[in-house]
Amino acid sequence: MRDRSTRKDVIPSLPGGKARNLLFCQAVGNGHYSSFALLAALVLITAAANSYATTNYTITLADPDQHLLHIQVELPEGPVQRQLQLPVWNALYQIREFSQYVNWVRAKDRSGHELTIHSLNPSLWQIDGTQNGATVEYEIYADTIPPFGAELNSHHAFLNLAEVLMYPVDARSQPMIIRFTHLPENWRVATPLTSSSDNRFTADNYDRLVDSPVEIGPFTESDFDESGAHYRVIVDADPADYDITKITATLRKIVSAVTSWMNDRPYDTYMFIYHFPHGPAGGGMEHAYSTAISLNADFLARAPEALASVSAHEFFHLWNVKRIRPQSLEPIDYTRENYTRALWFSEGCTSTAADFIQLRAGLLDEPHFEQDLSADITELERRPAHLTQSAEESSLDAWLEGNAYYRRPERSISYYNKGELLCIALDLALRNATQGHASLREVFQWMNDNYAKQGRFFPDSAGVREAAEAVSHADLAAFFTKYVSGTDELPWNDLFRAVGLRVAESTNTVADAGFAASRNFDGPMTVSSVTPNSEAERAGLQAGDVIVELNGHMPALDAAQDIAPLSAGDTITLKAHRARGDHELKFTLGAREEISYELKDLDVVTPQQRAQRALWLKGEASSER
Repeated sequence: MRDRSTRKDVIPSLPGGKARNLLFCQAVGNGHYSSFALLAALVLITAAANSYATTNYTITLADPDQHLLHIQVELPEGPVQRQLQLPVWNALYQIREFSQYVNWVRAKDRSGHELTIHSLNPSLWQIDGTQNGATVEYEIYADTIPPFGAELNSHHAFLNLAEVLMYPVDARSQPMIIRFTHLPENWRVATPLTSSSDNRFTADNYDRLVDSPVEIGPFTESDFDESGAHYRVIVDADPADYDITKITATLRKIVSAVTSWMNDRPYDTYMFIYHFPHGPAGGGMEHAYSTAISLNADFLARAPEALASVSAHEFFHLWNVKRIRPQSLEPIDYTRENYTRALWFSEGCTSTAADFIQLRAGLLDEPHFEQDLSADITELERRPAHLTQSAEESSLDAWLEGNAYYRRPERSISYYNKGELLCIALDLALRNATQGHASLREVFQWMNDNYAKQGRFFPDSAGVREAAEAVSHADLAAFFTKYVSGTDELPWNDLFRAVGLRVAESTNTVADAGFAASRNFDGPMTVSSVTPNSEAERAGLQAGDVIVELNGHMPALDAAQDIAPLSAGDTITLKAHRARGDHELKFTLGAREEISYELKDLDVVTPQQRAQRALWLKGEASSER
């Protein structure tokens, strides 16, 4: 390095720019040496060179049957000591401590001599003697399901890279290269990362690297072009469980509808990755240039419309979350919880947008849209916590969702559910305040123009209010105080009147299971409470039991979803597990009175209301002034 730094002919090729080159020339030009200037120049050159040094990763699919990845990290020349951090969370707002899966860590210098490693905490390692570069190797277990996990088995590999890749703490913002080796025959690699060669891919920095999921295996691929962009559709599933032609046709409609609705396309290529297992599944994970979606094959066969719904939601996230992003989530801290009060907007309003997108694409009709909206209102109103926990508080408490008690209806609401309804309400409020000339679409476009495209992040709920007031020229302080940060009941009938609808309330007799149970993404369904003196209690069901099977099927995310289609008096069979062993329970469902809510036409719907409804169902504002 010393020899190179005094040669003028290599200066222009070094990164850092005109100012550094000028400083160096002033220091050594014409034989006049200034010790201060020379030292400053050397410092700048070294810093610039280090800032462009690349971290190289190699992931070896070492042992698919044992779910083991062998990972090698090549560190360039640099400080005497380097620290490597493995994230403690990714994909979900839950601390998951991926270091629990690390079997061992080793390091050596360029000459092959072993280097000393210190564990500073369970997810942070310090390596001594790295000034001339180092090779760090470790083995990590990967057997958590897509789309929120890292999985390697004899069938395929799916990787959320933040769950398996340590990053150099002092070089997270520097370029990264990753290579995959020892792939079984006929396995290929699919990822939105930039491809180099020989299963080698590049990224500008660690954040970009780990925001790029990787599917490796004998997957099926179907590509298409739409509105100037290229789309790759990757499917890992039994061919009997899906029709890729239908999936592609659905996605073509979605991407066309979204880019038209946003009047924007911030990418040239985009990748959809799908898994349709017969085991646990359900959900999607957004990324800047891709999404990974997992749907249970049996559920998809019963409800094929679910694919369009989750695909529209995850695709819209490339704007709302990945680009229109809360300030409170930046910069990402992989070492602790990242708290925000804006998930009601980032997640809930994405669901609202996804509905409008499906309506525009012809993938959802008015009756089903209003039926789904009625079910959402019912879900919120049936959770007593909607009177005690605000949408902002629900967002802030997202990190508690892994706990069974927190998911109980008297403890929490869902920022997905309340957020979606809030954005329906905000959309209607904007229309009412502007005689139909402003809508949620204008809010998203304003935030895209004034935040995303400017490289800025919005200040949580205050930023949403700013955008809504900018497009409507209305004072929305009361709306945000009462319904976003507060727990006031939403005035549904006042809001829906402009589109000729009302919310009707009715009381129904429904099946009562006598217990509450839910599961945390890929975890088991756990019973959180059993109603005293219920048939479930008499049958022997206990809080803490793990429900393995309900009426012959793997249970859904929430037992209430499995009970909803049944009637009082029906018999259900549970297979449950507890510390003393497995057992089967059979009991009769009880009955209880429950309030339901349904959207209905007003007794008289005016032509103006019908015209406003037509615009509402397209997610559009009136162009007439």
